[in-house]
Amino acid sequence: MTKKEELELNPALQSELERMKSGQPYDAHTPEMRAWRDEVKKQLRRLNITEYHEDSMAAVTRQLLPNSAPDVYVEPPFYCDYGNLIYAQEGVFINFGCTILDGGGVYIGRHTLIAPSVNIFTAGHPLEADERDRWEYCKPVRIGERCWIGGGVTICPGVTIGDRVVIGAGATVTADIPSDSLAVGTPARVIRKLNE
Repeated sequence: MTKKEELELNPALQSELERMKSGQPYDAHTPEMRAWRDEVKKQLRRLNITEYHEDSMAAVTRQLLPNSAPDVYVEPPFYCDYGNLIYAQEGVFINFGCTILDGGGVYIGRHTLIAPSVNIFTAGHPLEADERDRWEYCKPVRIGERCWIGGGVTICPGVTIGDRVVIGAGATVTADIPSDSLAVGTPARVIRKLNE
C-alpha cells in the first residue's frame, strides 16, 4: 500500500502540513506548522535586511522560493507563510511590500509583474466562530502569464487569473478573471477585453 493510499484510508495519519497542502481543513497552530513558519521567518529576515547586491539577493530568494525560477526577482520587504509553495515562473517581478500567504499554493506565470503592496491569500477561515477557533483551509491561487497586478491589489483564495490580464490598482479579486481582460474595483469586475 502506498503512503497516499494509507493516508486516504486513515486521514488521522496525515500531518497538518499534508492536510493543508491537499486543501483539507487543518490546524495551523501545531508545533510542526509553527516550526516551519519560524524557519521561513529567518529566511525572510535575511531577504528583508540583505544589503542590495544582485548575487546575494538572488541566493536568498532561491533559498526562500526553491520551487520558483532562478530569475524571479523579489523587491524587499516581502512576506510569505511558507515560500516553497510559491511557484513563480521565469521573469516574474514582485515589487516592494507584497504579502503572499501560500499555504494552498500560489502559481504565477512567466513575465508577470506584481506591483507594490499586493496581497495574495490562499488561507481562509470558517464563518462560524467555534469552527474558526479549531481550523482553517487553503485554496490555490493561479495567475497566468504576462499579467500586470496593480498596486494594492488583494487576490482572495481559490482565484484563477488568466493570461495577459491587467488588474487595476486597489482591486479586490474574489472571482476568476478570464485571459486578456482589464479588471478593476472591489470586487474586481472585467470592464474591457485586451489584446484583441
